[in-house]
Amino acid sequence: MQDKTIDNALLALRKQIIRWNLDGLAHVETLLGMRGVAMPAVLPPKKADAARRGQMRLLVLETLRDGPKPLCEVAAHVAARRPELPPDAAHRRTELCLGKMRAAGLVARVGRIWQLY
Repeated sequence: MQDKTIDNALLALRKQIIRWNLDGLAHVETLLGMRGVAMPAVLPPKKADAARRGQMRLLVLETLRDGPKPLCEVAAHVAARRPELPPDAAHRRTELCLGKMRAAGLVARVGRIWQLY
């Protein structure tokens, strides 16, 4: 096994021990110190994005299935279903999603109203 592989495995183990508050940190850091490996700061785990791939599209389609609506109503529906998003972020994401769906030919905009094709 290459030295670099061992070093990377020890660093990954150290990160896991720190993030999940497990035992054995002193041992791993001792091994890294003996190997002369610098130990970078470990950042907390990233927040998992509550949105799964395609969720915005599904929320928008769900909203427009009831009939044509303006952007603000579609965004309000999205904001209600995604409470972790601030209203302005829900509006921005809805607008981006509708633009992509329009380019894909799934929705159309007539004046200020969005509707399914």
